[in-house]
Amino acid sequence: MAEKYTVIGAGHGGKAMAAHLALMGAGVALWNRTFEHISIIKKRGGIELDSPDGGPHGFAKLCVVTSDMAEAIAHAQVIMVVLPSSAHADIAKAAAPHLKDGQIVILHPGRTLGAIEFVKVIRDHGCTADVTVAEAETFIYASRSDGPAQARIFRIKEAVPLAALPSSRNETVLEAIQHAYPQFIDGVDVLHTGLNNMGAIFHPALTLLNAGWIEHTHGDYQFYIDGVTPSVARVLEVLDRERVTVASSVGIRARTSLEWLKLAYDTVGEDLHEAIHNQPGYYGIKAPPTLNHRYIFEDVPMSLVPMASLGMRYGVSVRGMESIIRLGSIIHRTDYWRRGRTVEKLGLEQWSVSELTRFVQEGVIE
Repeated sequence: MAEKYTVIGAGHGGKAMAAHLALMGAGVALWNRTFEHISIIKKRGGIELDSPDGGPHGFAKLCVVTSDMAEAIAHAQVIMVVLPSSAHADIAKAAAPHLKDGQIVILHPGRTLGAIEFVKVIRDHGCTADVTVAEAETFIYASRSDGPAQARIFRIKEAVPLAALPSSRNETVLEAIQHAYPQFIDGVDVLHTGLNNMGAIFHPALTLLNAGWIEHTHGDYQFYIDGVTPSVARVLEVLDRERVTVASSVGIRARTSLEWLKLAYDTVGEDLHEAIHNQPGYYGIKAPPTLNHRYIFEDVPMSLVPMASLGMRYGVSVRGMESIIRLGSIIHRTDYWRRGRTVEKLGLEQWSVSELTRFVQEGVIE
């Protein structure tokens, strides 16, 4: 059982996780790239955590608050990376010289192929330690930062799939965090967690297809209710079919969006438009206030690009995904194919399905 955690990232999620872990009795270090962002936490010695409805709350004392990666890594048995997935490669590069045998790194979440990218980067930067890298399918908290040393947790998810790379280490990782997080369950392997990434389907297309409305109203409308018209829902359904087909091409039975809505929210419908409008939790959720949002700059290169890249490698038509990637690239004046996680960038372009499967299950490169 892990008793010492390091949380990498002091945003909404990182502060909530660090505080909650400390209140549960763990020794916690908090790292952030910019020290000014955590200087008040350092002065106070911790974070004030609040939760509605009697959730975790109180002053959470932290052991270490630092912008020094070596100091942060040295503290930990388990390293929780709670940052946008677009930062994973930079964190891997910074952490590589300091990682030690037996440490566990968990990406919250990995998005798609996150653990594979993290392992490749630490190896490329000279890390030879026996480190286990794992990823969560989604972030366990709904939380926000209420001030420089304050955080609030609105909800803790009841079941979050998690997978290690290789998946033969799933049980080791789950046992290490079981005391703090019994909510994590076996996610099979990192292809399952990465290809069941629903944010890839819902977030970028829904944002980009409502670009005019977002810019005109600064997000002052109901994102999922007003934004998901029948035509937009048809685009989401095409993207979802492509994702499920990509998963099938690498031997995985992925959940459809309709199945996920039923599983997560007990919501059903004849099609995606009806099911989304039948989900009470979506009412009242506002749209992003700007197009400069992680739904594009994170979810396109770190979720859609790797899915589409896998599809192209294994013979799946991903024209819908390619269209959304291109739209995002045009609107942001960047090349998300070049910036994203492609099979070429991850060194997978020559691998057969059986080689990829063996790697994610056993860690073996033939």
